[in-house]
Amino acid sequence: MTKNFQIAIDGPASAGKSTIAKILATNLKYVYVDTGAMYRAITLAASRAGLSYEAEEEIIALLPKTVIRFEPGTPGQRVFLNDDEVTEVIRSTEVTNNVSLVSSYAAVREDLVSRQRNIANSQNVIMDGRDIGTTVLPNAQVKIFLVASVSERAQRRYKENLTKGMTTSLADLEKDISVRDYKDSHREISPLVQAKDAILVDTTGQSIEEVVSKITEIIKNNQ
Repeated sequence: MTKNFQIAIDGPASAGKSTIAKILATNLKYVYVDTGAMYRAITLAASRAGLSYEAEEEIIALLPKTVIRFEPGTPGQRVFLNDDEVTEVIRSTEVTNNVSLVSSYAAVREDLVSRQRNIANSQNVIMDGRDIGTTVLPNAQVKIFLVASVSERAQRRYKENLTKGMTTSLADLEKDISVRDYKDSHREISPLVQAKDAILVDTTGQSIEEVVSKITEIIKNNQ
């Protein structure tokens, strides 16, 4: 077992992983590691370099020149790509629709998993993503698999987008989320799958407070 306390939260897109993980990290005074933001940053780096998302070798060649870091912000973490703040732009529709493909490249995953483990080995962390409990932190003391119905996840993304001035239709969002689920769960490298020792938490119809309370109780029982 690792000497640091590690909490892994996995699950499909828009299940509430980041929202829940950030609140738990604040409450527990743990470091929050948004692995999805790291993959999104690489996807954005590829776009800014003028590369096709199918250009696996060229994207891999970007990795040694790509620095990703997090800084505290209000209300959430700020994400930087080579010293340029990209907190908002990595949430764009283009990045969202292509991050699964970029994330599927073995060398990209190997590089970012190494970075993620280095962070987790030096401090208490809450890390969320698609393969944290299965691949990145297989010895995490607490593993949560967070799910919600496609319709509820689409509603959440729709409301979130409206606050940012984005007007993707609800039907399109449901389709995008279903496609993303399929891509994430069928990729060859580290597919989205519930770890055998992960606890399933369904957030459908649950408030953020209720989910935080439920997971906090799980953490307390394992400390």
